[in-house]
Amino acid sequence: MRKKRLYWTLQVLGWGIYFLANFIAISLDPQGLGVEGMRDSRTQLLIHTPSMLLVSHFFIRGLIISRSWLNINISRIIPRILGVIALSAAIVVLVSYPLYYLAGTTELPSGILDALFGFIAFLLLFTIWSAIYFLYHFLESNNRSLKYEAAMNEMHLNQLKSQLNPHFIFNALNSMRALVDEDPTKAKVAITQLSNILRNSLITDKKRVVSFGDELNTVKDYLALESIRFEERLVISYQIDPKSDGYEIPPMMVQTLVENAIKHGVSNLVKGGIIEIQSNVEHSILILKIRNSGQLVDTPSKRGGRKGVGLINTKERLKLIYGEAASFRIYNENNKFVVTEVKIPQRI
Repeated sequence: MRKKRLYWTLQVLGWGIYFLANFIAISLDPQGLGVEGMRDSRTQLLIHTPSMLLVSHFFIRGLIISRSWLNINISRIIPRILGVIALSAAIVVLVSYPLYYLAGTTELPSGILDALFGFIAFLLLFTIWSAIYFLYHFLESNNRSLKYEAAMNEMHLNQLKSQLNPHFIFNALNSMRALVDEDPTKAKVAITQLSNILRNSLITDKKRVVSFGDELNTVKDYLALESIRFEERLVISYQIDPKSDGYEIPPMMVQTLVENAIKHGVSNLVKGGIIEIQSNVEHSILILKIRNSGQLVDTPSKRGGRKGVGLINTKERLKLIYGEAASFRIYNENNKFVVTEVKIPQRI
């Protein structure tokens, strides 16, 4: 109903503007028609304007809908549309000019030449009408496709986040498990840190992005838990550019990458290793690097576990949110470190 009301509003408004503009132009009498000539021109305008409205609605629009031309590639139906436009102009001429004659606004001999010029004018007007009609439906269809794609992306993004959260909780609880009997005091601290992480996780669960500073605080709590478990085997270093706080990133993304670095790097080394988190801003791009001791021997898809769900999800989330503007890569740096690098644009 809303779409139908919009159509008729635009239809009446469009032809109304046409009528009003021509009525004013006739009243100014730029051609020197005189009082009688202006009266005849107004009468003709009053006759053919509603005729054009009716023909555009019942004939042109009727054929477009009945033949489903809106669902066909426009290049294939251009010849047919042009034919319909020409036929519509001819119909208006055949309807209007006899009425002009009956109203006494034109004479039959001179009316033939006038009809030719009228046909050309009607042809142009119907071409404009058809172009606007097809453009409106093209934009509406494109907008509907974009909304559908956005809804599907949002659904996919929520599915990815739901996969990440249980994985994170499981690993965080594993970090605390050994503390309960060995050091109850540290266990209480770890429980507090875990509750902070879970609270932040619940708050950010419905967000597409969070500030880099908030994400970094969650990572620090997570690494504090891991430090209790690994003790001196885990060395943590932060090199954070203050300008990084002005950027937004997917929630739990850095925590997932740090967890991956510990699980597949530091934990596999007898003497442990280093986790370095570095951020830098260059040319309005946030460059985040997570460097961990170890070597990348498997393909990235295998390295994340469970068919690389951690790294795969990170890549897909970046693509869904930032498109091609963000990048992700993981590589060996000399023979001692693995670097995970993420580049994120500043969202405006």
